[in-house]
Amino acid sequence: MAAQLNPLANGRPVYVVDGSRSPFLRARGKPGPFHASDLAYQAGRALLYRHPFAPDNFDQVILGCVMSGPNEMNIARVVALRLGCGERMPAFTVQRNCASGMQALDCAAQDIASGRSDLVLAGGTESMSHAPLLFSTAMVAWLAGLNSARTAGARLKALAGFRPAYLKPVIGLIKGLTDPIACLNMGQTAEILTHRFAIQREQMDAYAVRSHQRLDQAQKNGYLDEIEPVYDHGGKYYDADDGLRADSSMEKLARLKPVFDRPFGKVTAGNSAQITDGAAMLILASEEAIEKHKLPVLGRILDSQWAGLDPAQMGLGPVHAMAPIMQRNGYSSDDIDYWEINEAFATQVLACLAAWRDGEYCQQELGLDSAFNPIDEERLNIDGGGVAIGHPVGASGARIVLHLLKTLQRTNTRRGMASLCIGGGQGGAMLVERSE
Repeated sequence: MAAQLNPLANGRPVYVVDGSRSPFLRARGKPGPFHASDLAYQAGRALLYRHPFAPDNFDQVILGCVMSGPNEMNIARVVALRLGCGERMPAFTVQRNCASGMQALDCAAQDIASGRSDLVLAGGTESMSHAPLLFSTAMVAWLAGLNSARTAGARLKALAGFRPAYLKPVIGLIKGLTDPIACLNMGQTAEILTHRFAIQREQMDAYAVRSHQRLDQAQKNGYLDEIEPVYDHGGKYYDADDGLRADSSMEKLARLKPVFDRPFGKVTAGNSAQITDGAAMLILASEEAIEKHKLPVLGRILDSQWAGLDPAQMGLGPVHAMAPIMQRNGYSSDDIDYWEINEAFATQVLACLAAWRDGEYCQQELGLDSAFNPIDEERLNIDGGGVAIGHPVGASGARIVLHLLKTLQRTNTRRGMASLCIGGGQGGAMLVERSE
């Protein structure tokens, strides 16, 4: 592994003031009650209400989003205007697939570290239930021909060329979750990792059950206070992640059939992340902004890393992104108090844990002399993860950083690592610490 520099090491300190998120709402086969901008607006509004500065005091707004709707182009700007940040507020949207929300935080952190910004609203949002249905190329060509026909005869000829097969939609969500280079959907890449590390179906299902159990306990114990209720146009409110299956069990999961490699695969709907709508918003600030506005501090962003790898094994991205951070900071696994590795699939997290402690993998794939000590699973995703909470792709990166900082605060511990795999063969990671 080539030596890499910490992009934040030589700049000003970057602090996380506060954050909030919407409940993560499971898609139920039809468009959900909220567009992506609605979720980001409501999460952001609740966040801004509890701080003393006006919305136009931000230097910029940065949001991650993968599939914004046709009325949400540059969704960061749409949300900024809805939040009252003013017409002079710069805003931009970033897209790094599953890590788009973390990318937004990284962009904000680097601008603060460099002195370009002092106060930034950043996060991510996604309404996967509103992913578009598209016309096929053949249908678009037929419509174009009909539109260009100028005479009655030409229009009749164009109409005669119509074929019912043209009406078959292109499902945007399926296309978005399929890698065009490896020609594999994300579930198929998870099956590859299952085979490579000899992960058994029982291990995957047990991990999924534990994710639901941990989320259930977190809800009962009030450990998700970053969630703000959201209200739909009918006045109905949503105040909790609704993908939780508190009655999940090994017996129930064992009855599910494989989805991505029938009939021999091991990845099922029950041990995979759910299709979900949600948003997470954070306030990042320099020391000067904190002093100026007398702001609280939740924590500090210390380091970040992006990595690339084989798209067919994209689930191992967290290993490739976390390793350089550990190496340049001289850390062992025991130096990290809590970990958040986004649960795209149960087997994907299990594969990361296996690769992390595999000497051959670390030598051949990462160029390290030896493997890392195992990650303590009692300190990993302690309040559940994407299998139970859901994985709205634009928002998850911001969610795990926010919840990790909340975990450090709750447990009075110091240091945490958040990481995600990224469709297309990448990984992202962020090192944070709790601040007094």
